[in-house]
Amino acid sequence: MVLRCVVVGGGPGGMVLAYLLGQAGVAVCLLESHRDFDRDFRGDSLHPYTLELLDELGLGDALLTLGHHPARQFRFHTPAASVTVADYARLPTRRNYVALMPQAQFLDFLAGRARQLPGCEIRTGAKVTGLLHDGAGTVRGVQYTDAADGGRHELTADLVVGADGRFSKIRQLAGIPARSLGASTDLLWFRLPRVPTDPPDADAELYFGRDHYVGVLGGVTDWQVGYTLPKGDYAAARDRGVEPIRAFIARHVPWLADRVHMLTDFRQTTLLSVEISRVQTWHRPGLLLIGDAAHVISPVGGNGILMAIQDAVAAANVLVPALRPIDPPANGANNVEAALEHVQRMRAPAIEQVQRAQVRLEQRTARARAAGRSIAPPGRLLKIVTALPVVRTRNARANAYGPRPPKLSTAVLRCAENGKNTYG
Repeated sequence: MVLRCVVVGGGPGGMVLAYLLGQAGVAVCLLESHRDFDRDFRGDSLHPYTLELLDELGLGDALLTLGHHPARQFRFHTPAASVTVADYARLPTRRNYVALMPQAQFLDFLAGRARQLPGCEIRTGAKVTGLLHDGAGTVRGVQYTDAADGGRHELTADLVVGADGRFSKIRQLAGIPARSLGASTDLLWFRLPRVPTDPPDADAELYFGRDHYVGVLGGVTDWQVGYTLPKGDYAAARDRGVEPIRAFIARHVPWLADRVHMLTDFRQTTLLSVEISRVQTWHRPGLLLIGDAAHVISPVGGNGILMAIQDAVAAANVLVPALRPIDPPANGANNVEAALEHVQRMRAPAIEQVQRAQVRLEQRTARARAAGRSIAPPGRLLKIVTALPVVRTRNARANAYGPRPPKLSTAVLRCAENGKNTYG
């Protein structure tokens, strides 16, 4: 069996791509630097697009037997009003909600299914240290260290895909710069327990004060809480301690006031430095970047996982025919290079649209802080606009699927059904 593709990074985008390639008969190996997925991630949301994709692959029902919270609404709470911004329950789909599930649980599930495919290998504890090149400078594989034996190894393949996140080692090794588009906010994440008396309609909520806001995401046993800071304010916030955070939550999220005392130490929080950035070109000969390695999405709206998974679908649509052609063309390498360009052409407009909206939000927040105004959106106007069900449905659809969502091609599905045991 000749290895066709190495995927570096076992996040949602990398894991979905490895699964799709493996199921369609492309010999693939995924390298993940950590030994397992048992850690906190910054995103736990699986949008309707992702759930429908998993249904198409025959995995949806099995995944959703695992613990998750179905979020059917997204709401804003300002000093002036509480409004439902997006109503997923109105979407005409079986999966009319966002499944809030620990990302580690999702990745463990998908890795287990990928390992059952005969040509799909998942190696954990494998830390990439270098890229292999041929005489023409084309990437032809990776060097990595294996935590199991402490040894240094090489893995050759026709294509390397960097799906290793915002601090991508592959991007660094390839010398591909990422340009920051500007962010004015950082987030402190922590968890508080769920109790039976919590509001039954609380799903995904934003609570605005004058200078900060808090995001609250539902879980099976707890709430994931994100408290905003002005960018660069982390050291000062740490010196102030947790009391200002507890006071803000007690005032603006009163139903959590009875347990906010459980936040006792700054070490219970995790800093997420919000970033919005992207590379100009996602590919080099023999190399492709997807997900946060190519473009970092702000956590506002929970779009990061969705965009990475859609990158994986778009990549699979063009890489399966390129890496597993029925009648391989004489210039197979050029066929792959054309595929890499095609992935960026398909995905870049959607990414740029999402990032433009996020940059506008960051700029508005920065201007409000600089002028001493409240960062809260105009609640009364928002209430009037979102009173229309069509607006709540439109907002839900936009967040559930993103702009220009790619469909898994019939060619990929046909390869998966007819030729998954044939590897080239």
